[in-house]
Amino acid sequence: MGLFTRLASMQPRPLQQFLAILFAVLIGGVCMAPAALAIAPTDLPDQRPVSHVVDDAEVLSRASRKELENRLEAFGGNKLDARLVTLRRLDYGLSLGTFGTQLIERWSSSGDINSPLLLFLIDTQNKRSSIQADSSLDDLLPQALLKSTGRTTMAIPLREGDRYRQASVDGLNRLSIVLDGGEDPGPPEEFVRTTLPTNIPTQEQTESSNATTWIIVLLVVGTIIPMATWWVFSR
Repeated sequence: MGLFTRLASMQPRPLQQFLAILFAVLIGGVCMAPAALAIAPTDLPDQRPVSHVVDDAEVLSRASRKELENRLEAFGGNKLDARLVTLRRLDYGLSLGTFGTQLIERWSSSGDINSPLLLFLIDTQNKRSSIQADSSLDDLLPQALLKSTGRTTMAIPLREGDRYRQASVDGLNRLSIVLDGGEDPGPPEEFVRTTLPTNIPTQEQTESSNATTWIIVLLVVGTIIPMATWWVFSR
């Protein structure tokens, strides 16, 4: 009640100024909230973090982060440095691929680790994934393989129900086979939902059935009326 008492005691002009300032603060907070959630490579540390999992979107459980941390740390042996980054929202004008390229440049220029970077990226807002790698890894992991793995192997679990851990595991498994000298297994077969048979007619079938009924009725009426007229007048 103290706030309302002070507002009531204000003169019209100070009251208007107070309300204008309050409105501006509220609008500013609303407008700045989405921007605060957006992230760019410069928002991450200058050097590679100790953890191989940067769960900025906070979509992984503690058990999943520990599992993925162990797998990423062992991935590729000493040939590369694999990292996973989850994002809530990309900064304006950035694509997931551009974000990865800029982050590789940022973390490679720090000079603290010489192993070439391999980034598994997940955009939780748009359910997209991408894999970006240092150019020195092209012979081990061709760009076509990375693109296919990001757009299909990892993307399918995301579209089927926000399965962030599964998307990461599937991407790691596919690339591990290639790194170990095996043949690329390719993307998984995407489940296609089929419609179960039903006795309920569709709208098109109903409209077609009604049209057929009216045609039959008109033909019958058009035949009976002339015949009845001829029979009456011929007597």
